[in-house]
Amino acid sequence: MKSVILLLIAIQLPQMMISQEIVLLPHENNTELVWQGGEKTTYSEQWQTELISNVSTPTLQIFRPMPSLNNGTSVVIAPGGGLRVLSINSEGVDVAKWLNAKGITAFVLKYRLLPENESALPNENGDNQNTSSAMTKKVAMVLDLATSDGLNAMAYVRSNAKSLGIDPNKIGFMGFSAGGAVTMGVTFNYVKTNKPDFIVPVYPWMTILGPYSVPQDAPPMLIICASDDQYDLAHESVDLYSAWSKSGMNAAMHMYSKGGHGFGMKTQHLPSDNWIARFYEWSVAEKFVVPRHQP
Repeated sequence: MKSVILLLIAIQLPQMMISQEIVLLPHENNTELVWQGGEKTTYSEQWQTELISNVSTPTLQIFRPMPSLNNGTSVVIAPGGGLRVLSINSEGVDVAKWLNAKGITAFVLKYRLLPENESALPNENGDNQNTSSAMTKKVAMVLDLATSDGLNAMAYVRSNAKSLGIDPNKIGFMGFSAGGAVTMGVTFNYVKTNKPDFIVPVYPWMTILGPYSVPQDAPPMLIICASDDQYDLAHESVDLYSAWSKSGMNAAMHMYSKGGHGFGMKTQHLPSDNWIARFYEWSVAEKFVVPRHQP
């Protein structure tokens, strides 16, 4: 296995020093996919967030809580974007910072995406990602690579748990939309060393995965979605919850009547704005998080 390279960038913040670390994950490409140039960053007016595309090298960005808050729990976060882009802030960095405030160490995963050699943005007014067979076939080409990146991220976090100051038995995986597909791809392909201890698929895109079966030792799962998801991911989420529940596995779900698709950490003045607080309550109830007393 290729060695993992760790880059440390110290950033001064008020009242504390946080080290932001970028981990380059091991990776191979056995597909016909070819990327030209580096990553591209664009702000989408329609999505109202920064998007990153053309990712060919998977990385983890580490976000550590203040030592006095660190409870040992950690979460790998996979942003969404149809396997073409990453909604890096609303479904990545902003999530990590919220978790840090609760004492949880977070790892934002940039997994490999479909090459976007001409434009950093997908066709925002194009076909529904779940109904366009051409798009489904296209993005399926990169799903295996993205899943591999998720598994390697889990393996890195667990094998380095001691130096990261985390509990190797309290590592979760959370993913949004296409990142939810990566979350479930990891869940359907793990071995002992890279198995998540809990999973949080947020409006997960399940049709791209095709038929699936629940692992016999499936991790506890919390699903987050909205009934008015414009890609009809609510029904896929219900089916996923039912599969876990019927198999006798630990499953929970928060289905909001309104919220749409891709709400992430955006403020819409809807109950779905508080989904991450519901995750935290669930994680405490399931004893994945034991809060530390704040000084």
